[in-house]
Parts: sequence; structure tokens; C-alpha cells
Amino acid sequence: MSTPHHDLQRMLHGPILPTLLRLAAPNVLAMVMTVLVGIAETYYVGRLGTAPLAAMALVFPFAMLTQMMSAGAMGGGVSASISRALGASDLPRAQTLLQHALVIGLGAGLLYSAIFLIWGPDFYNLLGGRDTVLHEAVRYASVLFSGALLVWLINTLASIVRGTGNMRVPSVALVATAGLQIVLGGVLSLGAGPVPAMGMVGVAWGHIIATAAGVAYFLWYLMSGQGRLSLQLRDFKMQRSMFADILKVGAVACLSPVQSVLAILIFTGMLAQLGTQALAGYGIGQRLEFLLIPIAFGIGVASVPMVGMAMGAGNAARARRVAWVAGGVSAFNLAVIGAVVTLAPELWAKLFSQDPAVLDYARHYLVTAGPAFPFFGLGLTLYFASQGAGQVIGPVLAGTVRLLLVACAGYWLSHHQGTADHFYGLVALAMVLYGLVTAAAVKLTPWGLARKS
Repeated sequence: MSTPHHDLQRMLHGPILPTLLRLAAPNVLAMVMTVLVGIAETYYVGRLGTAPLAAMALVFPFAMLTQMMSAGAMGGGVSASISRALGASDLPRAQTLLQHALVIGLGAGLLYSAIFLIWGPDFYNLLGGRDTVLHEAVRYASVLFSGALLVWLINTLASIVRGTGNMRVPSVALVATAGLQIVLGGVLSLGAGPVPAMGMVGVAWGHIIATAAGVAYFLWYLMSGQGRLSLQLRDFKMQRSMFADILKVGAVACLSPVQSVLAILIFTGMLAQLGTQALAGYGIGQRLEFLLIPIAFGIGVASVPMVGMAMGAGNAARARRVAWVAGGVSAFNLAVIGAVVTLAPELWAKLFSQDPAVLDYARHYLVTAGPAFPFFGLGLTLYFASQGAGQVIGPVLAGTVRLLLVACAGYWLSHHQGTADHFYGLVALAMVLYGLVTAAAVKLTPWGLARKS
């Protein structure tokens, strides 16, 4: 059985690809479960009709933004800061960072919940939600976002454990949470036995209950002292330097998922003008695009502690090699998915609707965007690796380039009778550009030696 010291030495000096794959395997399993949750929930909502499916398309980008910011962006900042401290052999600093990370997760979760409970209906209206679709979206989101604090907490806690190089514990916990969410979402939305059908609201309640169970497990794990770090609440004093160490990466990194979701929202708003069927069809394709993120996340999040520990130990060359290997693995994985949905789009589209018009829109999206998936995976995984190095500005600027392309070209298309196919082509072009610009940014940005604490 491996010891924490042996695991640390393997991440610092072991062969990169085998070590990365060993770390990534449990993450990928957890992310596969996340994909299954997305498929299951879309299936449940699809059983309720076209209007609920369109309503989910309005709310889903904001729900994924919660996950992307808490797990991928701020979570990456948490893992990176802890792993750099451990790479520099500064266990007390890592222990203090744990406490400050939880404060950040609590504050961000409360803020996120307040924003979407107050202004959420206005957002859905701006995206083109009307009448029944808007009503369903507001009912669903009011319950879903009341649990945003729990989402931030579970992802912050998981990121703390990942920062120590332990991928197994958070992955097992997240797999169990996802399984519970699938069961509860189906039972509460569609009804079973004495349990009445709650519709879309039932899907939201399943999410909240399962996430609360996951948070309880992580708190128990850290407070019981079973991991390399333990949660100790006594004698806790807030330190500005600790917040800064996390936020200098996490806060900047949060711009990237915001940009990604803004790009999606622009497409959603424009396609909503083409009608409910067009919006529902795009929602099916959009769902897959969002589910690519967890696949790339599984590889990317494994690279964060490897890069962070190498930087903490002063080995920037190894950190760069880890980043490029991780990016290549992720690009390959998403290329396989892209090839499948390009050649057989019905395998995905028919899971959620039998409406011929909806299926036609979904099919066109998948065939057009599928070939661009590997570029998206490359860019996203390099973004995670850059968090470990504390050099995230370049990948964030790549997201800005993508957003500007989407906004400008989308605006032009919307004023020149752009069709759904034109917008789908823009999605693909934006993915390719994002991957290439991120790779160029990582290549050109100096990764100096990390300061040892």
C-alpha cells in the first residue's frame, strides 16, 4: 500500500504519462458519472415534453457555470495552492490554506445563490424564454439555485483533497453522489409508487439532496483526520496572504467559465429566436458540449497537483511536460467522442426526443461541431494545467478571443438571416480557435520557478 510520501515522490519524479493516467482514472470515472447524471436528467425532462426541455436549455448554462467555477476554476486555484505548498514541503501552510479555501467556498456559494434567486428570471427572459417555457424555467431554477452553496462546498472540499494528490477519495464520493442524484431525480420528477411526480422541480430536489450527502461525507473525512490534511476549526485566523495565494489563480480562472457560458448564452438567445423546436434541438447538442467539460476535467484536474508540486519543488521543465502530455490525452479522448457523434449523431439525439424537427436541429449541430471537440479538450486541459503553474492569464485570454468571435460573428449572422447551420459552424470555429490560442499562450508564457514558502 502506497504512503503519502511515496505518492508525493511519484508525482515529483515518476514517469509522467503513467502517473497522470493513474491519477486521472478515478477522476474520469467520477466524470463519467457526471455525464450519466446529465443524460438521465435530460431524459427525465424530455419525458415531460418539449417546453420543459426548452426551459432546461435556458437554465442549464447557469447550472453548469456553478460547477465550472466551483470545481474547475476556484477549485483549481485551491488544488494548485495546496499542491505547491506540499511540493515545497510546507505542510503547515497547506493546512492553513485548507481553512481559507472553505471560507472562499462558503462566501462564493452564498453570493451565487443570491444572484440567481434574485435576477435569474430576468436572465431567462433575456435569453428568449416566454410563457410556459419561462414559467417552467423559473420554477426549476428557484429550487436548483437555492442549493448553490452546497455545490460550492462539495467542489471546494473535493479540490482540497485532490490538492494533496489523492484522487481516489473525492472520486468515490462524487460517484456515489452522482448515483444518488440519478435515482432521486428520476423518482422525484416522474414519480414512483407513493412518491408523486414533481416534474422539473423533482430533478432539482434530487440534485440538492444528493449534494448535501456528499458535503457531509467530505466534512467527516477531513475532520476525522484520515487524509494528509485535516480540518481544524480552532485557533483559525484569517490571513490575507492565504486568500491571495488561492485567489490569484482561482479568481482569474473564474473568468474562463464565465466567458464559456456567455458564449453559450449568446447562441442560446439567438437560436431562441428561431422557435421552441430549434431551441430544444440546440439544447440537446449543447448538453453534450457541456458534458465534454467533465471529460477534459478528469484529465486536467489530475495535472494540477502534478504541475503544482513540480513548480513548488522548483522543476518548471517537468511541470511543462506534464501540461503537454495532459493536453494531448484530453484531445485524443474528445476526438473519439467527436468522431462518434459526427458519424452517428442519432445515438445521442434520440436519447432525448422523438420530435423530427427537434432531432433535425440536434443532428446538424452534432455533425458540425463534433470534429472541433479535440481542440476544445486541448484548450480546456491546458487551462487546468496552467492553474497548477499559477500562470492562468494566457488561457483566460484565449477564452476572451473565443467570446469576441462568438459575439461579433453571432451579431452579424443574426442581422443577416443566419440559419441554425451558420451558428453551428460558428460554434465549431470558436472551439478550434480556443484550443489553438490556448496552446500558443502556454507555449509562449514563461513558467518561472515557483517561490518556495
